[in-house]
Amino acid sequence: MSELTLRARSFVRRVDAATPAHRDRAVDALRALAILGVVLGHWFVTALVPGGDGALRTASPLGDLPWLAPVSWLFQTLAVFFLVGGQVATVSYGAARARGETYGRWLRARLGRLFRPVAAVLALWTAAAAGMLLAGVPFTTVHTLTKLALSPLWFLLVFAALTAATPLVARLNPLWPLAVVLHVDLVRFGFDGPAWTGWVNVAAGWLVPYTLGAAWARGELTRRSARVLLAGGALAAAALVVGAGYPASMVGVPGAPVSNLNPPTLAAVAFGLAQCGLALLLRDRLAAWMRRPAAWAAVAVVNLSAMTVFLWHQTALMAVTALGLTAGPLPGLHTAPDSLTWVAARAAWLPVFVLALGVCWAAFRTYEQGGRRARRGASRVAASGTPRTVRPVRHG
Repeated sequence: MSELTLRARSFVRRVDAATPAHRDRAVDALRALAILGVVLGHWFVTALVPGGDGALRTASPLGDLPWLAPVSWLFQTLAVFFLVGGQVATVSYGAARARGETYGRWLRARLGRLFRPVAAVLALWTAAAAGMLLAGVPFTTVHTLTKLALSPLWFLLVFAALTAATPLVARLNPLWPLAVVLHVDLVRFGFDGPAWTGWVNVAAGWLVPYTLGAAWARGELTRRSARVLLAGGALAAAALVVGAGYPASMVGVPGAPVSNLNPPTLAAVAFGLAQCGLALLLRDRLAAWMRRPAAWAAVAVVNLSAMTVFLWHQTALMAVTALGLTAGPLPGLHTAPDSLTWVAARAAWLPVFVLALGVCWAAFRTYEQGGRRARRGASRVAASGTPRTVRPVRHG
């Protein structure tokens, strides 16, 4: 047996042994799956194609291949992330109050790890954008790359705002923000209202799964309610797509007149409810799977670097695309995403994207982990006090 295998097994055993019995491993598994879903989704549907003027522009296979819309159903997992975020924040705030901790101290701790990695992304891309402009790179290319690299920041701002509002929204019935989304879409699409009204749904739309997570933390969600969420959300989303003309894709498509995600529409929120229902139904199976030390160690490592992975995955894609230009237009990387051949070629590039993301992770993970070594950090994350198995989904 090689020394590397022995070290890996030792690491797995340490992480498993350091995890207290009260930690809800299934919650961590759902968070990891949500982050990986977003990353893989972006890598599959984002293409950077050189135009006739040599500038790079964003394209998506969903534009020319609408039958690929189910890919977005599989990988658009932000609702699950907000579900977990609401559950964890509610449990964490309750524990902080029980310890006599002030709201300000609790919030600083919650947001610190969320925003520490942002500084590195902003610094690198500010320097990169300035360098490209000084080197004569077309402004269209610089705008495309910078916008793509910094696009994950909108998510962090919304998530941070909802986290800060946890004491106010923790007991809010999810039907209230859902009603806001419904009325905004009625004004926007039914009565041809101004487009800016849709941006109200940036808060209301993601508040729906966040408050569901809070209800989960309070033990108010049963398996029956999870089944209702899954069936009702899926049927509502299908009815809105088929009968009301909403896009079938649950992510934005360049050039499309309406995006389900930017800002969130009622169809996207309904689909998110179905995802949340499925996540709650899978919780017991995930909990059983997480009792395997190797599976749990992998999830703990992903959670330790969740923000680093999220913030740098687009940079990894762009780095591979830029380096590939030195070898000429490469299928699945620089060619137009308009055929099944492109899809197959893009799938072949995924391991390269993973390697590039690994380089970014090695370079920037310390900003998220506060300078700790990865192994020690993984053990501490496993041993930390949240999330706890306080109130699981009840049977009934």
